[in-house]
Amino acid sequence: MKNNATIQTMLDHKSIRKYTDQKPFDEVVRTIVRAGQQAPFASQYYSLLLSRNMKKNPWKAPLLFTICVDSHKFELIMAERNWKIVTNDLTLLMFGIQDASLMAENMVIAGRSLGLASCFLGSAPYRADKIAAEYELPKRVFPLVQLTMGYPTENPPTRPRYPLSFTLFEDKYPKLDPSRVSEAMRAMDDGYLAQDYYRKAKAKIPLEGDRKETFTYDNYSWTEHICRKWGQWYPEPTELLEQLEKRGFRITKKQT
Repeated sequence: MKNNATIQTMLDHKSIRKYTDQKPFDEVVRTIVRAGQQAPFASQYYSLLLSRNMKKNPWKAPLLFTICVDSHKFELIMAERNWKIVTNDLTLLMFGIQDASLMAENMVIAGRSLGLASCFLGSAPYRADKIAAEYELPKRVFPLVQLTMGYPTENPPTRPRYPLSFTLFEDKYPKLDPSRVSEAMRAMDDGYLAQDYYRKAKAKIPLEGDRKETFTYDNYSWTEHICRKWGQWYPEPTELLEQLEKRGFRITKKQT
């Protein structure tokens, strides 16, 4: 496989939750955000919030970014051009999520290239109303994801990924026979078990319902962990739809 400094920065990515007290200079922060802005976009349908409050930030991180889908700002631009949005909110959110996600990833890569480390917090959409109150967000701004960042004090190994054969499908989507699925699962599970990841983190998701626990930390790994998440949590979209509606996005109703 080809390699250079940029590719190695990406390949070395890991989530970091322990940081020094050193605060990045303003120039570093601006550089990271500017690199984020240069990501590909459909409409630059995002805004970025920043907290430097280490006492309140998760893991006492020097920086906490909140990347938002921002329709409010774009609607002000449209008003200046004597236009009003008629596109439905689901479409706007899909494109806004693309814009915000690409920006966030550029920021991670830029930060790492400058010696900083980071960790995404994916629960932001379920706390959108609380984040909105904290930052005094206007309606039509929706927190998509949060990103802690700072200079690391830990250096865990990079985490496993699926084999390319389970990720890259050329010309057509293949029939995924059981042996191919098992091979991909084994690559993930063996990798995490070799790092003793879940035992160290004490991160076994409890079973709900009638299922009996048959896993120990000797065989509990990534595929069982992720299956327990999506096999038990959020069976209805109600909670997320409520958060979106509180923020002024109506997914199940026509835009008015």
